[in-house]
Amino acid sequence: MYLSKHGRRLVAAATIAASAIMLPAVALAASGGPAAQPAAIATCRTVQLTDWLGVPGNQTAGSSFYQLEISNISHQACTLYGFPGVSAWRAGKRLGSPAARSYGDPENLLTLAPHSTVHVILQVVDVGVYSPASCHYEQAFALKVYAPGDYGWHLVPLTFEACAKHGPIFLRVTPAQHGTGIPGYSH
Repeated sequence: MYLSKHGRRLVAAATIAASAIMLPAVALAASGGPAAQPAAIATCRTVQLTDWLGVPGNQTAGSSFYQLEISNISHQACTLYGFPGVSAWRAGKRLGSPAARSYGDPENLLTLAPHSTVHVILQVVDVGVYSPASCHYEQAFALKVYAPGDYGWHLVPLTFEACAKHGPIFLRVTPAQHGTGIPGYSH
């Protein structure tokens, strides 16, 4: 294809203009600037986690408080945000209402490095404060724990008196917080 002198100048000018536009993007990509964005860290899934209690719990008049620990047992970092789901469990069935949320601490997006732990304060109310008719006392043998943002669950052994009827609130949880909880010292 033959281009006139004028046509060759236009092609050369267009090539230079295109190079000038592309150069900053190439330079940013090569320098690790905006073109090289890190991948987002995925939400923690039940298969990446294990749940356990820091014992002994702290007893006060009318309640016991436990450090419910959530540990990342995988080899990948993941994130948690907010409250776990917790309920009393006995012989394949939930007892009473799930745990209510205590909003004293802020909800934060937490990144769990592999083999790190976050904690939640779990309050177990003495169900003796409720009448037998409104509560129907039963022995729970575990907590069913759902990680924040996931639908999978683990059972955590804990024996305590629970309300079998839906309604009375006898469990409360805080949002997940960084670090392993130390009974009597963490909040």
